[in-house]
Amino acid sequence: MTNKVTKAIFPVAGLGTRFLPATKSVPKEIMTLVDRPLIQYAIDEARAAGIKEFIFVTSRGKSALEDYFDRAPALEEELRDKGKTDLLEVLEHTYMDSGAIAYIRQHRPLGLGHAVWCARRLLGDEPFAVMLPDDVIAADTPCLQQMIEAYQETGGNMVAAMEVAPEKTSSYGILDVGDDDGQVVRARGMVEKPDPDSAPSNLAVIGRYILRPSVMQNLEHLRSGKNGEIQLTDAIAADSANGEQTHGFRFRGQRYDCGSKSGFLQATVAFGLARPELRDDLRQFISDMGQIERAAQ
Repeated sequence: MTNKVTKAIFPVAGLGTRFLPATKSVPKEIMTLVDRPLIQYAIDEARAAGIKEFIFVTSRGKSALEDYFDRAPALEEELRDKGKTDLLEVLEHTYMDSGAIAYIRQHRPLGLGHAVWCARRLLGDEPFAVMLPDDVIAADTPCLQQMIEAYQETGGNMVAAMEVAPEKTSSYGILDVGDDDGQVVRARGMVEKPDPDSAPSNLAVIGRYILRPSVMQNLEHLRSGKNGEIQLTDAIAADSANGEQTHGFRFRGQRYDCGSKSGFLQATVAFGLARPELRDDLRQFISDMGQIERAAQ
């Protein structure tokens, strides 16, 4: 019997430089995908998976992120006075119970592994999830929930995984695949951002993890790796080298890389088309734009 996963770390200390100048004053995680900020999609996914404690690893300039989860008495009063109960209900989903959320500062940008390590004192000796809000995954069953259901059978460490084009392996952590049953693979190890000609596979790690406490212990002893950063994949690989099982999980759903402009735009269109009240107008707009583009050729 594996321990339940009830805590999740959200590394949100990055500067979001690919979205400047917007991120000069607005944290990237607050940027809206249709009408919800990126971080709300991650929180909703975590809640659906049974997460009860939410740990945010932040940095200077992220106060808007912290305020987002707080109550807004003046706004609530105005909506109540105007009888806008539907919007009051929407706001309720953005609030976090007192004590359910914690904020830890990462004072230096030393990589994802270091960001996760910053939360070590809040975890205890139990497994935990790590969720990267840049990776937005549209799925009938939320991705982390799929993983936790599989993790109850496998134990060990588990990472979300998907095939990428071989020439893109240098942008991801890549699994060295052993046994493969189609959805769950047993990894012999993993390599951070390998050159395509030396990558052990094209099965890439995506921003969802379920990790054993030993991974946090490994992070204590790691030195900087690829790009001068402390890599989370190195700490997971060290677990594999010590005989602990690491599994890759091919999730069911569509992943959007909202850390890139093109991925963010693709997600905006996809999530807009999924909304009944927006679908018809958006489809008409896309059709009209296609006709204009064809006419100009």
